[in-house]
Amino acid sequence: MKKNFDIFKKFIRGKKTAVVGIGISNTPLIDFLVQLGAQVSAFDRKKENELGETAIEFRKKGVNLVLGEDYLDNLKGFEVIFKTPSMRIDSPALVKAKEEGSYITSEMEEFVRYCPAKIYGITGSDGKTTTTTLVYNMLKEQGYKTWVGGNIGTPLFTNIEEMSMDDRVVLELSSFQLMTMNVSPEISVITNLSPNHLDIHKDMDEYVEAKKNIFKYQEESGLLILNQDNELTNSMTEEANGETYLFSIRKDVVQGGCFKNNKLYINEEAVCDLNEIKLKGMHNVENLLAAFCAVSGDVEIKNMRKVATTFAGVEHRCEFVREIGGVKYYNDSIASSPSRTLAGLNAFEKPVILIAGGYDKKIPFEPLAEEGYHKIKILILIGATKYKIKEAFENFVRDKDIELPIIIEDTLESAIYKAREIASSGDIVTLSPACASFDMFANFEIRGNVFKDIVGKI
Repeated sequence: MKKNFDIFKKFIRGKKTAVVGIGISNTPLIDFLVQLGAQVSAFDRKKENELGETAIEFRKKGVNLVLGEDYLDNLKGFEVIFKTPSMRIDSPALVKAKEEGSYITSEMEEFVRYCPAKIYGITGSDGKTTTTTLVYNMLKEQGYKTWVGGNIGTPLFTNIEEMSMDDRVVLELSSFQLMTMNVSPEISVITNLSPNHLDIHKDMDEYVEAKKNIFKYQEESGLLILNQDNELTNSMTEEANGETYLFSIRKDVVQGGCFKNNKLYINEEAVCDLNEIKLKGMHNVENLLAAFCAVSGDVEIKNMRKVATTFAGVEHRCEFVREIGGVKYYNDSIASSPSRTLAGLNAFEKPVILIAGGYDKKIPFEPLAEEGYHKIKILILIGATKYKIKEAFENFVRDKDIELPIIIEDTLESAIYKAREIASSGDIVTLSPACASFDMFANFEIRGNVFKDIVGKI
């Protein structure tokens, strides 16, 4: 049962409150907590000169700043602590604070708890952002005042008093955001699950359990949507508290979404033909089916169809950049895991020149080699994982007596120019890294924008 936000306002007023992390999502949170009358201290590893104007503005508002390498040593004596999503709940500083009686939470947790609007939560290893955007657009097309947040859009907690019961909210939720949550959205979608973020999670079991929090606390009126074709998600059907919808591109589904006879269906009613949708690849058919399931109780078929046949995709996801001398260039920078890269490769009808590599999330690359080799004409590797990926592919092709040219480059720019040099008319060049960006770029958006900028200047 949703709680009235006045309860939180009364609770937080005058409380000694810590916010760990002065990033994009927590900056407006800090301002909001100050407005609500909390005594706020903001913690961050950065030094004051690195925060610049942000530090100056916070000090003017009476925010106490705790900065520098040892900032967590001072996380004591607080009644409430808002943690940053990537901070593990079992970190020594938080464990000690909890033992001392601190209430530890996050912006997303409190938003889901108090938001008056119906919430659609979307998680999974791949396809989260596209599915979130599809759900958002379908609800808007139906005429709802719709908000989007979580991993995309803007932090929503600060807008909570502007929302009503008639509004709709769509959240893309990561395993980090879900890991400590003890409240779930009314509509919960898990697109699929495969190894991911094993640099942060202890193991795959912990990663899966974190994802389950998206539905674990639903009421009987809740709806859980699962991918029937994914072994991990399909195994969760008996764990739902409320109703369950499945979606599949391989099997006929009565209650949920399916793909048959080259048409996309929701609850046995055809929405559109495959050749009518603009999104490339069967993984995007899965994303559409998941979105149909999510909005099926609120959106008419005609409005699902309109979005499905006009939506051309989200930036950095198999995004066509330009054609040069008969060679097409695609930006799939969002592909920060091997499974996402495989989905991208499968969207193309012929083998591609693949630029891959980046920050090491401790995910094995053998599945990418085994399932993706036949979709790759030439492999160009960069970043911290370039030799790890090279070894996985070389071991596989050696055993199968397959020839696959592998080229090592030092920078994204040199990789693009090498691709330009070796590509022939009719070829496809795609940046689909199978890794996070943090070894070379602050995030996948910057990596994708750099790729597009370089390609644009050729």
